[in-house]
Amino acid sequence: MSGSVLDLARPDILQLQPYQHAAWDPSLERMHANEMPWRAQGDNTQAGLNRYPEPQPRALVERMAQLYGVAPRQVLVGRGSDEAIDLLVRAFCRAGQDSVVITPPTFGFYKVAAKIQGAAVVEAPLLRDGWQLDTDAVIAAGRDARIVFLCSPNNPTGSLLDEAAMLRVCRELEAQALVVIDEAYIEFAGRASLVSRLAEFPNLVILRTLSKAYALAGARLGTLIAGEEIVGLLKRIIPPYAIPASTVEEVLALTAAPQRASSASRIQTLLEERNRMRARLERSANVARVFASDANFLLVECRDAPRFYAAAQSVGLIVRDFTSSPGLANCLRISIGTPEQNQRLLAAVEQA
Repeated sequence: MSGSVLDLARPDILQLQPYQHAAWDPSLERMHANEMPWRAQGDNTQAGLNRYPEPQPRALVERMAQLYGVAPRQVLVGRGSDEAIDLLVRAFCRAGQDSVVITPPTFGFYKVAAKIQGAAVVEAPLLRDGWQLDTDAVIAAGRDARIVFLCSPNNPTGSLLDEAAMLRVCRELEAQALVVIDEAYIEFAGRASLVSRLAEFPNLVILRTLSKAYALAGARLGTLIAGEEIVGLLKRIIPPYAIPASTVEEVLALTAAPQRASSASRIQTLLEERNRMRARLERSANVARVFASDANFLLVECRDAPRFYAAAQSVGLIVRDFTSSPGLANCLRISIGTPEQNQRLLAAVEQA
């Protein structure tokens, strides 16, 4: 693209003087950040919870860069992908003037973040046949927008979006909008991330998370991967000391090589369970359709959704009700659980 991708950002954010953190120098004893000099009783963390954490913890950034196969300068860590979504909207959308594009049915927080910022939301719905992009509609909407959000595999449909279509959106909108591809579920899809295309598309942003495949939803650690200019801009507005020190230590321990091997094994088990669940559910009298999924869940169209939902509750399980969502009448989303949980649900549904 001619010029800089930052031409798309809010001018006032570009001129913003960011918050000045206390200087970070681990070689010196700290008497400069108004912290308590003693640890709390029972604090067994390595760094000490009486001390503020590093603004963008270097070891954590390097670990995420290694995990996702990118350079540390392309990484911003935050409190889940939700924080990254919020930062993007605030940095690139002027309230009352700019808009974002979403492709419903999709992850609901894109719309919420835009509305909080006062940005308009333009919808280019997925094609129900396969839940794929209406690529021409997305591009047309994106020409007057600042951000296009694409979720692949998509939540709640489970569909893996066509790669060529997503890259076409990036190419066609290179000078008009950021294209943010949320890859929260990519580990379950058997397809490589699009991070390898970042050098080709300066307007491309990738979101990754440890919440799903790495079993760390409670750690609230998400990673935004983009060009250095975008990462640098978002560092200006991310809240001070965003990642708790305890989270840093836990994530570093739980994404080491042995844990990554364990995660890979669990993913394989989950995929086998997903296939088993789909086959059994398709034979259920109360199921009209089970949509193909490349994620860790199944979207099920029921003949009697309240009856299905009640059957799950009767055996101590809860599934997600999407029946009131546009285009998802009678649909429930089922996260794949342990083999025992899955069997309990199947038995209850079949008996009901």
